[in-house]
Amino acid sequence: MVGLKPPEVPPTAAVKFVSAGTAACIADLCTFPLDTAKVRLQIQGEAQVPRSIGTVEYRGVLGTLSTMVRTEGPRSLYRGLVAGLQRQMSFASIRIGLYDSVKQLYTPKGAESTGLAPRVLAGCTTGAVAVTCAQPTDVVKVRFQANGTLPDGVQRYSGTVDAYRTIAREEGVRGLWRGTLPNIARNAIINCGELVTYDLIKDALLRAQLMTDNVPCHFVAAFGAGFCATVVASPVDVVKTRYMNSSPGQYRNVLSCLLALLMQDGLTGLYKGFVPSFLRLGSWNVVMFISYEQLQRAVALARS
Repeated sequence: MVGLKPPEVPPTAAVKFVSAGTAACIADLCTFPLDTAKVRLQIQGEAQVPRSIGTVEYRGVLGTLSTMVRTEGPRSLYRGLVAGLQRQMSFASIRIGLYDSVKQLYTPKGAESTGLAPRVLAGCTTGAVAVTCAQPTDVVKVRFQANGTLPDGVQRYSGTVDAYRTIAREEGVRGLWRGTLPNIARNAIINCGELVTYDLIKDALLRAQLMTDNVPCHFVAAFGAGFCATVVASPVDVVKTRYMNSSPGQYRNVLSCLLALLMQDGLTGLYKGFVPSFLRLGSWNVVMFISYEQLQRAVALARS
């Protein structure tokens, strides 16, 4: 057996809630530079982003990371980390930690197993609720990660708290919820791509007795979940990132942001930053799900 053994008594919703938030923070700490690289590549070439003569262009994942380290210093790779961790504690706790509980609500009483529809509905529900609660943290995180695209010497915000205050003061409270609709769409899709796919792959591996309920099984299921989530969510993610990072009045709404992107870059623009998105989401899922499963078991072991 690799890792801790599954507990005899299923973990409570509270244990899952806390474990999910903690596991997501661990995953963010490990993969945050890839997320920053993804954001930079997604907004590169955006029509109205302020630019100086010496604007830095990014090429590929490694090229983006090395350019950021060279021009902005190593700390730039973790710019926005505080908001990112705040986001995961409020966001992942809901969408991942409450998934099993909501799934049971959608499962008909007396059913021997949970079908695909309850899983999808649960993924959409927890994803949408999580976004509604945690959207301000996502807006601030994206603004910090995109900060290097501004002219040299310009700093939007002095810190995370200042970012919340400045956005609320200059753009109104609604500014903190900028891009909520595309983010709800994105995270409903990602939640289904991640949680439902992970659920199905893991169940299939265990039912077919190809693997036991341990770390290798969780790794395979999480890797497949990360790939599926990236494929289906990348277009929404690109639009979400650009709209969140936009200045007031740059786009009339989410649709105008999408149309501007398509006119400028075509359909391929919807998959800008796909490689770092997959590297980030795939590795994030692997670290998060393995940590999540082990944390639940560690808590159960400590309480027994």
